[in-house]
Amino acid sequence: MVEKKVLGKGLKALIGEPEELARYEATQWQHIGLDEIEPNPFQPREDFDEAKLSELAASIKAHGVLQPIIVRQSGSKYQIIAGERRWRAAQRADMMSIPALVKDAGDEEMLRLALIENLQRQDLNPIEEATAYKSLIDEFGLTQELLSMYVGKDRSTIANTMRLLGLPVEVQAHVSRGTLSMGHARALLSLADAATQLDLCKRIFSEDLSVRQVERLVQTRRRTRPRRHVEADPDVRLVEEELQRALGTKVRIRQRGKRGRVEIDYYSRDDLEALINRLLGHKERL
Repeated sequence: MVEKKVLGKGLKALIGEPEELARYEATQWQHIGLDEIEPNPFQPREDFDEAKLSELAASIKAHGVLQPIIVRQSGSKYQIIAGERRWRAAQRADMMSIPALVKDAGDEEMLRLALIENLQRQDLNPIEEATAYKSLIDEFGLTQELLSMYVGKDRSTIANTMRLLGLPVEVQAHVSRGTLSMGHARALLSLADAATQLDLCKRIFSEDLSVRQVERLVQTRRRTRPRRHVEADPDVRLVEEELQRALGTKVRIRQRGKRGRVEIDYYSRDDLEALINRLLGHKERL
């Protein structure tokens, strides 16, 4: 059995357990000016709860920052590895500096640690989590299987989360805000096209539909749409799976006799750029 390399262990190895941080206070903690610090460029979380930030700022103003943030040197600045909420709250509390531990970390480690810090605290909404998984796959060429080992989650869980990125942007926004449940989102993913998904999403809100009602509507639409069942060629399925692992996204091979086409999904201009680079074997497009 392959032992899973859970990223949480890597985070503890980098910053230590909370009680271990105390013994670094006299020798390794530094007070770094807030204006010398930059956010983590690989931070998967896009939304910071305003009320919680205000509460943390009030606590910092009253008691100071009790645990250092973790940063790395980046030119004349420092980039945050872990602790961006504390840094943002310290700004609101009108602090001039913040205690920090300076550590060495490469780009891949920065992204991994930012992801796991938020996953461990369950701070990411489902869309941010899906985007973070996709970033690890796109930026560093990880497969879903390898990513599963890193984050300690089943590959199917990762794949299902990433499927959310196939929903229309308007639907993703509702999932991000929590106004649309994961149950509703999974039901919408069963529909074939974005226009139908968006139309049913609007009905969910206008008619206050439950997940079960949406699932029944989806089943009805799928039954009424005539479909010709074609048994998939196992050799074609195998090639599809190999392409999906290589490209980190959904791939379909459509055959009609001796002819056919290959469909490759992408979810943004950056995704398209990464796919082109990977297909052409370029690190950067000219």
